[in-house]
Amino acid sequence: MIWTDVVGVVGVLLVLAAYAAAALGKLDVRGASSLFANFLGASLILLSLTVDFNLSALLMEGSWALVSLIGLIRVLVLRRRPGGAR
Repeated sequence: MIWTDVVGVVGVLLVLAAYAAAALGKLDVRGASSLFANFLGASLILLSLTVDFNLSALLMEGSWALVSLIGLIRVLVLRRRPGGAR
């Protein structure tokens, strides 16, 4: 197993753990922890694709990372506003 396989597997585990925690009501899907786990996991999977490229995986994980990043930025911006997150 090469290092990109390990990175990809860690990414998959992060995404699955965040999804499972959200599905079981243990993690708020709109919270920073969930969004960060999804962003990091998808980013690690994308990194693994630098060796074994797969277009459909690139599109899926790129979209997953982008949506998670936008959500994370939204959470951080709302926290900086007077009154905090809503």
